[in-house]
Amino acid sequence: MRAFDRIELDALTPVGSALHRPECVLCTSDGAVIVSDWAGGVCRIGSDGAQRRLLATNAPIDLRPNGIALLRDGSFLLANLGPEGGVWQLSPSGDVDPFLLEVDGLAMPPTNFVLVDAQERIWITVSTRVEPRADAYRPDIDDGFIVLVDRRGARVIATGLGYTNEAQVHPSGEWLYVNETFARRTSRMRIADDGTLGTRETVTEYGPGTYPDGLCFDEAGGFWVVSIVSNRVIRVAPDGIQSLLLEDVDQEHLDQVEVAFQSGQMGRAHLDTIRSQLLRSTSSIAFGGVERRLSYLGCLLGERIMRFEAPIAGVKPAHWNWRMR
Repeated sequence: MRAFDRIELDALTPVGSALHRPECVLCTSDGAVIVSDWAGGVCRIGSDGAQRRLLATNAPIDLRPNGIALLRDGSFLLANLGPEGGVWQLSPSGDVDPFLLEVDGLAMPPTNFVLVDAQERIWITVSTRVEPRADAYRPDIDDGFIVLVDRRGARVIATGLGYTNEAQVHPSGEWLYVNETFARRTSRMRIADDGTLGTRETVTEYGPGTYPDGLCFDEAGGFWVVSIVSNRVIRVAPDGIQSLLLEDVDQEHLDQVEVAFQSGQMGRAHLDTIRSQLLRSTSSIAFGGVERRLSYLGCLLGERIMRFEAPIAGVKPAHWNWRMR
């Protein structure tokens, strides 16, 4: 197994400015980085650093984009973490329309993440139906679920997950990997030809202080996971061995958060107030640059994102050659 050196904080470069909760980050082959914008859309940061926001002009609700997905036509799907929930489609002109507000006869609650795969199927994760959502920041809550939208329509294809967060289709196309934040594990399920998912398998589990959020694959068969609160970047090798490559944390504060988690007392305050030097509750990771060797880190609490040079290239995402219009 190849060993990777630890990434020091002074190797990080800031990208963007005055961003609004850039939780999710996407990269495209033209060098652009696109992040979710809490004001109701997305923000594109060009290779020259120029920023352009695309915000919904006609949203009938308080739209709070969490996960975002770029479509072939240049529009975006927005996973709405606002109280009305669901997934919305944002056109290049700024018009926004419902994409999925109900599935299997039930309203979509606040929705976490949305992914477009190589077959242009749509995978959607919902962390919990618990209200308020902070009451589900516990290891014994497992009402998260996954929705698939394809030519057959929309349907729930997986339930019983521990705060479902980012999901990615394995480069082989055979598995769906998903982070379960407060179950503290990455799971996978085999994908059948009709999109049905098999039994959940645990790929790896995480220890104290790690709350897995973002997820992406590299070209050597490993995957990268980022943790909120502790600002950790972990690479999981094909054999399941974890390597902690980066973290930015105040250990005393993290210990306090861990005590709250273990006692079932974790709440919004533990996620909204962290102590760190540069990283502000890292939530997403994407590989960009010409050779996909630049890693970009989305975050929950910062007004910019961070970048570092990765020791290995990332897998090309389905949207790699598409463009925000």
